[in-house]
Amino acid sequence: MGFSSLLDHLLRRPIQATTQTSATEVSTEKTTLKTKAAPKEGLRFYFHFFRRDKPAFAGIVIIGLFILWGFIEGVLQEIGSLTRHASLGWALLPADPFLERAATAYALQPPSLKNFPYFFFGSNFDGQSELARMLYATPHDVVAPIVVVGSAVLIGMFLGTASGYFGGWTDEIIMRVTDAFLSLPALILAIAVGFLFTGTSLSGFPSLLIALMVVWWPTYARFFRAQALTLRERGFIDSAKLSGSGSFRLLIRHIIPNSIDPIIAYMTLDLGSVILYLSSLAFLGIGVSIVYPEWGAESSFGLEFFPTDWWWAIIPGIVIAVIVIAFTLVGDRLQDLISGRMSY
Repeated sequence: MGFSSLLDHLLRRPIQATTQTSATEVSTEKTTLKTKAAPKEGLRFYFHFFRRDKPAFAGIVIIGLFILWGFIEGVLQEIGSLTRHASLGWALLPADPFLERAATAYALQPPSLKNFPYFFFGSNFDGQSELARMLYATPHDVVAPIVVVGSAVLIGMFLGTASGYFGGWTDEIIMRVTDAFLSLPALILAIAVGFLFTGTSLSGFPSLLIALMVVWWPTYARFFRAQALTLRERGFIDSAKLSGSGSFRLLIRHIIPNSIDPIIAYMTLDLGSVILYLSSLAFLGIGVSIVYPEWGAESSFGLEFFPTDWWWAIIPGIVIAVIVIAFTLVGDRLQDLISGRMSY
């Protein structure tokens, strides 16, 4: 199986072999009942499956809105930056997220429908709308999990697969390096890496991405190594060898594509974990920029006024929790589906 057919491989139903939708007729002496089978392959199958699971379906809706808004807002911010019209970045927001209105009428106002939607999430000490700042910060929280998990999968895929397939010294060297990374707490290592870029041209959000990319790949390397160790003993690998396929061709066309399924659900869960780690680092002040809000940093700034003005610290945390729980619900259902623990 090559990369050209990898998409078809991922879209198939992972529990049963692909079959065509059919109609079953049940005949009796008096009546004939016709029932239409549920879709058993492709995107229609997944849509039908998640639609029947209300928590997971709610998670998909939340994730869809989150990604859609992040994409739209990110495009507007990029266009505004290129055209030097920064106001495009908040054209769809309830207010300018950087405009300071420290007057009593705006500063530290609790969540309310007054002047909706300006005070829907309340305001901070500078009178800025928390809703506007949270929406403006969304593109970073959409980009980060995609970049971090994507890079971790690519690095772990090639290192882990090579380690498991070739074995010997290749396996020893790669796995000992992987163990060295895994021996350190991920958050502590990410903080250390983030501090290395403080004051450089990569400080701010890029330093957060690099810090998370450095600590995220070892788990995937372990996963792909385990898959490679299992698959290299399969009969179709021996057949490919007998047909003249070299090691590189075996890895690209057979080992890697057939290692993907068990990783899909974990990747979905990991997207939420990246958002949580990103917010944690921003909460601790790692990679925080004064010209761009971050969800974790907003919560951290609000601690000074907690519990009297609770919304500044609490609401960003609630938003983070909702997004992470949504990814967890979807990833958990995908795990059950792929492993065969759940069907119709």
